[in-house]
Amino acid sequence: MKKYLYILKSELMTSLQYTFDIISRLISYFILIIIFVSLWKYIYSDPSQSINGYNIIQTIWYVIVTELIWTTVGTRIVTTNISNDIKEGNIIYKINKPYDYIAYNIFSHIGRIFLKFFIFIIFAGVIGYLLVGSFPPLSIPMFIIFLISAILAVIVNTVLTIIIGLVSFYVEDSAPLYWVYTKLLLIFGTLFPVEFFPGILSTILKYSPIVALSYGPGRLFVNFSYDLAWKIILAQIIYIIVFYIIAKIIYKKGVKKLNVNGG
Repeated sequence: MKKYLYILKSELMTSLQYTFDIISRLISYFILIIIFVSLWKYIYSDPSQSINGYNIIQTIWYVIVTELIWTTVGTRIVTTNISNDIKEGNIIYKINKPYDYIAYNIFSHIGRIFLKFFIFIIFAGVIGYLLVGSFPPLSIPMFIIFLISAILAVIVNTVLTIIIGLVSFYVEDSAPLYWVYTKLLLIFGTLFPVEFFPGILSTILKYSPIVALSYGPGRLFVNFSYDLAWKIILAQIIYIIVFYIIAKIIYKKGVKKLNVNGG
């Protein structure tokens, strides 16, 4: 574990040098939130109106939280790095390294976005309060549980994009798959709570990874309940384990395929 914590720390220290990247993402995030808040204020013509159990304040905070996760997670670099390792043959040199390739990429990415994630949480809180005028009724223990769920959502997202990158063992370019994945995640659970979709689709989404990726943390922040919190966190842990196992299987078969074909 020490070597992975060292990897995390190294990436964290490196990220401190890219302050312009953080500032540019904060500006982009701010613009997106202003756009979506304006959209929802238009949809909620009556401030007292409720849509599928969400009032306008809850909906705005939901989008602020899910966009926070969406913006900070930045997993394109994960998919790109793995894809390049495979296509350029660099992965051959990493097979015998004294670390697990999947775990290396997970801890590396967490270190890369660690500082940015917490800066964005503070920034999002300030923006949300200025736009809405109040915070959801969360106690300190509730907020900590929400924070744990948000961090787990980042990890689930990271492992999923590692799987997408590893698909490069079998296809020439995994970028189109990543594009489809991000757009599905943006529509289902990030911009809109799953309750906003028609009955059967809403039910399917509640039992899909969307809950672990974006909807879960967003829902906890605007309408917290301990019963729901444990269910979401348990689902996130299960998805992390399942996706990690899938990533390992794809990786091992891909490496075997390279060895059989002579690298």
